[in-house]
Order: sequence, then C-alpha cells, then structure tokens
Amino acid sequence: MDTETWFTFFALLAVAAQLGTLALVALAASGRTSASGAATWQRVRESLGESGLAIAAIVATTAMLGSLYLSEGADLVPCKLCWYQRIAMYSVAILLVVAAVRRDWSIRPYAVTLCGIGAVVATYHYLLERFPEWESSATCEVFNPCNQTLVWRFHYVSIPMMALSGFVLAAAVLVCSAPPEASERSRRRDHGRAIPAEEAT
Repeated sequence: MDTETWFTFFALLAVAAQLGTLALVALAASGRTSASGAATWQRVRESLGESGLAIAAIVATTAMLGSLYLSEGADLVPCKLCWYQRIAMYSVAILLVVAAVRRDWSIRPYAVTLCGIGAVVATYHYLLERFPEWESSATCEVFNPCNQTLVWRFHYVSIPMMALSGFVLAAAVLVCSAPPEASERSRRRDHGRAIPAEEAT
C-alpha cells in the first residue's frame, strides 16, 4: 500500500477505537439504569477481566507501530509534542505486553496514568492543529512546528487524534475490566458469602 492508503487505514483504526470507547461508555451507562443492563455490563467487565490486558496491549502496540511507520515509512518528522506522546505510548505498550503475558493486573494504575498523560498532550496537540495561532516559540521548534496538520482524514482525524483515540481506548478497557479475583469476590458477595480476611487483602 502507498502512504495515503496507510494514512486512511490508521484513521479507520482511530475511528474504530472511538466507537469501541463509546460502546464501553454506553454499556456502563446502561448498567446503571436497568437490571438487565447491569447483568450485561457485569458480563462485559468479567470478559475484559480475562482479556483486557491483552486488548489494551494490542491497542497500544498498534499505535506504537503506526507511529513508527509514520516517521520511518512515510518520512514524517515528529514534532516535540509527537515525541512526548510517543514516550507515553511506547511505555504503555511495553508495560502492557509484559503485564498481559504475566496476567499482572497490578500494572493497571500505572498504565492508566500514562494513558491519561498522553491523552492530555494529544488533546493539546490537536487543538494546536485546529488553532495554529495558539502556538508559541516555547511550544515547538520553528522549523518543525506542532500546529501543522500532516494527516487529515474524515474531516477530523489527524495524527494527534489517532494517538488520543488509542490512549483513551486503552485506558477505558483497563478501567472497565474486572480482574478475575475481583469478579470472584463480587460473586461471593452476591451469594451472601463472607470473604475471608486473607482473600480480601
């Protein structure tokens, strides 16, 4: 595929990530409004508890590989804000891949924090693209400004929007997941069984 086709493909992935995030938000909202919605939401959370780390790792790794293609394959030079987003995304990808292999949910607060930082930077970068006059010399380099839009698809998807979509979806999957041990405790409470002190710690 040529670079323009790859750009469209990455934009489609960003849209898919946005739809996935909206679906999780809708399911969470329905879980608070009806008994059937609550049951469905619990099943979704338990399912994510089994595969959430892997899903989030795939999202972050895909975003990482996409950014590498943009710079190494399409020869787009990353600006300063792009590098900040890369630092966050690459760190999240590595952490989540290791955590997924080890099934280690203790990584969740750290990964969500990095996703949040990356999302803030990506949002600011996107706003600079939309409002170029906001950029100052202290924000980015004169010869590689952060307010230029190198990729633009579907009238709203640019590179920082792609990054933002990845950060938000990865964080949403991690936050919405119910790890297996948490799901087991929840089922025991529902059946009126007390949780031994050693299991609750």
